[in-house]
Amino acid sequence: MDAGYAARYADLYRRHWWWRAREAYLLRELARHLEPGSAGQVLDFGCGDGLFLPLLARYGEPYGIEPDVALLDPAGPWRSRISTEPITHVGSEAGRYGLIVALDVLEHLPDPVVAMRELALRLRPGGIFVATVPAFQSLWTAHDDVNHHHRRYRRQEIEALVRGSGLTVLRSRYFFVWLAVLKWIVVRKERLFGAKPEPAAVPWAPVNAIAHALARAEQAVIGDAEPPFGSSVIVVARAPA
Repeated sequence: MDAGYAARYADLYRRHWWWRAREAYLLRELARHLEPGSAGQVLDFGCGDGLFLPLLARYGEPYGIEPDVALLDPAGPWRSRISTEPITHVGSEAGRYGLIVALDVLEHLPDPVVAMRELALRLRPGGIFVATVPAFQSLWTAHDDVNHHHRRYRRQEIEALVRGSGLTVLRSRYFFVWLAVLKWIVVRKERLFGAKPEPAAVPWAPVNAIAHALARAEQAVIGDAEPPFGSSVIVVARAPA
């Protein structure tokens, strides 16, 4: 991750409309598939400074993996539960977790197949896996460059990646539909005028509030429907029983 982005990540997570709306969407999806306290141990792969761990604690005992130490506060409340080691095969981790999430992290990996295989091995029988990734390579902008993305995914592509690890896909769908339209416009603008990659920042407060309201309204209006596009895609899968 870009160093400037990493330095502001905690503030972005807490205040930026995109992170706030994604969190609300994720919590709704988790509640659809899990009862509180039912997961035993929980893993957040690519957890940053553990900002989502307090909410994952609703479902079990949370742990994290974050190889980018620039994102970690040495004195953070979750630091002792966050590993900075790359994800490799560790026999003691096999079948340990009832829930694993990988939230906008797989797109950062040059070989996500290896990571998915290891994550699937760490799920206990019947455990739940949830991933979000940016959608559609055609929506690639300078924002992807500054985030060191390797790719964006179609829904079928992220499903194939997850199924290839041995998991059964329960649900997948696009979300942030209105943002996909906006990103399509940005793509055309960048092609015409070029773009200088810049780290994200929290928008001016009224803009931030309006964008958050739009995202939440979209979630309410679309409900359980499956829109044909969006700027992000989520997949929920289960380990074999």
